[in-house]
Amino acid sequence: MSFTNLDMDALRGFVAGIEAGSFARAADRLGRSTSALSAQLKKLEDQAGTALVRRQGRGLALTEGGEALLSYARRLLTLNDEAVGAVGGAALEGWIRLGFQQDFGETVLPRVLGRFARAHPKVRIEGRIARNDELTGKVASGQLDIALAWDDGTASPAERIATLPLCWLGAAELEPAWRAGGPEPLPLAALEAPCLLRATAAAHLDRQGIAWRVAFVTPSLGGLWAATAAGLGIAIRTPFGIPPSVRVLDPARHGLPDLPSLGLMLHAPDRTADPVTDHMAALIRQALWEALPGAWSRTGSATAVEPVRDHAEDTASPERPPARVRGKHLFERNRIPFRVDRRPR
Repeated sequence: MSFTNLDMDALRGFVAGIEAGSFARAADRLGRSTSALSAQLKKLEDQAGTALVRRQGRGLALTEGGEALLSYARRLLTLNDEAVGAVGGAALEGWIRLGFQQDFGETVLPRVLGRFARAHPKVRIEGRIARNDELTGKVASGQLDIALAWDDGTASPAERIATLPLCWLGAAELEPAWRAGGPEPLPLAALEAPCLLRATAAAHLDRQGIAWRVAFVTPSLGGLWAATAAGLGIAIRTPFGIPPSVRVLDPARHGLPDLPSLGLMLHAPDRTADPVTDHMAALIRQALWEALPGAWSRTGSATAVEPVRDHAEDTASPERPPARVRGKHLFERNRIPFRVDRRPR
């Protein structure tokens, strides 16, 4: 029985072309000619026995076979790079200090730490889960080697790797007590100041002329979820990692302002990177690309999130079970369209 072995270089060129949005840009990034990448793509299509891309307007789109192969290609490349790192990088020693936003501490960080530790067992890792200001400040002062944090508009050296939609959040089982146009100000559940998302919520509410008050303040994301689930206030966050007790609110139905998207940045000091930091950055990018659902793009903002059906609407329709938010199923059902920027540093 004969087996087909997919060419790793061809797979890398295929993935790079899709992530870059064009094989010409991918060729420039990989230091190859466009004709060389085209030849590799043809070779990969011959090995796969099917076309992988098709013309769509001025660009290219994945075929059904291409979509299937893209998922496998990313996993194969990740395993390949892990294996090379484990064999060739075991001699690396020292330590690395990384920081993560709270939103990604329980989801992306374990995957990153596990892969890095297997590839570099002699490197000591110091991790910190903290707020945005603390992370960016420690990178700027040299106390962290790399950090994943929200885009706060500062000019610090950073690479934008994703753009996530912001949304209003409320209790999954309760209707918000606040009503637009009513006598009471909107109760806001928020993290302690300074908080980028708290400031964003205040700015958009003020712009629309909606009175508001801070009803609950907490230093932790867990406290924010608890207060929102209890109905103490309405929160603002991205939909990534929200617990089952919280749901996305429809701005139009509840009289809330539309919200912008928020960039996710990989911060590092402005200095020559070392192999350990480079590998950690690559693993963070890979873990995020695997975790964030939806369409991938190098530029642009993420489209608004489709809200989960309100509990009151669910109970009024006995033939349909109440909608629930169940971790990643929120993304699968509502097809939340994240856009991820894949740019070289």
